[in-house]
Amino acid sequence: MEKYLLRNIENPNSADINEYVKAGGYKALAKAMDMKPADIIEQVKKSGLRGRGGAGFPTGMKWAFAAADPKMPKYLLCNADEGEPGTFKDRPLLEKNPHLLIEGMIISGHALRAKYGYIYLRGEYPQAKDILEAAIKQAYEKKFLGDNILGRGVKFDLCVHQGAGAYICGEETALIESLEGRRGQPRIKPPFPVNEGFLAKPTVVNNVETFSNVPYVLEIGPEEYSKIGSSDCPGPKLFSVSGHVKKPGVYELPMGTTLRDIIYTHCGGVTGDKKLKAVIPGGISTPVLPADKLDCPMDFVNMPKHGSMLGSGAVMVFDETVDLPKVCLRAIKFFEHESCGKCTPCREGIGWMRSILGRICGGTGNAGDIDLLLEVSKNVMGKTFCPLGDGAATVVQNFIKNFRNEFEAHINNKVRAER
Repeated sequence: MEKYLLRNIENPNSADINEYVKAGGYKALAKAMDMKPADIIEQVKKSGLRGRGGAGFPTGMKWAFAAADPKMPKYLLCNADEGEPGTFKDRPLLEKNPHLLIEGMIISGHALRAKYGYIYLRGEYPQAKDILEAAIKQAYEKKFLGDNILGRGVKFDLCVHQGAGAYICGEETALIESLEGRRGQPRIKPPFPVNEGFLAKPTVVNNVETFSNVPYVLEIGPEEYSKIGSSDCPGPKLFSVSGHVKKPGVYELPMGTTLRDIIYTHCGGVTGDKKLKAVIPGGISTPVLPADKLDCPMDFVNMPKHGSMLGSGAVMVFDETVDLPKVCLRAIKFFEHESCGKCTPCREGIGWMRSILGRICGGTGNAGDIDLLLEVSKNVMGKTFCPLGDGAATVVQNFIKNFRNEFEAHINNKVRAER
């Protein structure tokens, strides 16, 4: 498949607006300025574009909900708080192709009649902040942003807001709380942001990759876009692949490419030609898969049928040498550290799971610890304000489901995991 999202990034000056325009950039924006907002939304609906942040919600449907709400002004927020372990797919867009994101946000803003947009950027991406702000300045100078975009009387202002390093702010309502100047903690839903979001006004929150797909929809048309990849989840998808593969990195592939193809065709197979033991297919929050479950199309519809989720498309590969209970413990330590503490099941339950896993991996586990872990995870799952607690419970449940023998070996043999 010809690259679109990563097009031209080999050019050392790809972040410059002149290079972006030379490669065909901002043509979709000019096209959008000649369209009615409702027609843009309809094209995005027809394209089948789903949000690329992990939930996979139909983008056009989300926009339609916000557009139908009569409250004004409306706001457009880009979730660039890329904090999911294993995920680094948005970074090349932010640093190498920032004008694609900006163009996508301007088109989206016009579709929603939103006049203000914010890019909520991960605090650990300081270089991206400088690049984005320089690109936004260039877009204002070229009249792609401001009070009279391309002389069509359309107004849209855009700025970058840098987060403070909280994983929880990747959840859309916690992001909004943080943007409003409060502690980043999730809100109760409903009301949903499309009706009552930033400053209690209709707000659309999409991630970097989602907005970056929007110009492509308009460039080739929704019919052609819908032919790319899976019929249920069309379009290009960025996969960030790490761990024990020969060629780790970010790959732009059609949605629905199988996990096996990603690892063995595009990434060259397992490092040292060792045996594959496990794969986390969509970031640490998604269920781990054993090596015999690789023939699953990587999209939002098919992955649940194979026992996992697409998530952010962050593929983490583990070879035969990896101690998987130790990986599970490391993941739970991350969730414990990043829990905002608002929900008792999450705040207390994750700490309890970490303690039990610590015993098991420390060689002092008890015979009933595995079942106790599962029981605690059930008391976390589905009982929290946001998906962080569910993510932690999912990690424990699926590592035990697929690799229980390794946990039992630690307990029965009093094996201490190496630090």
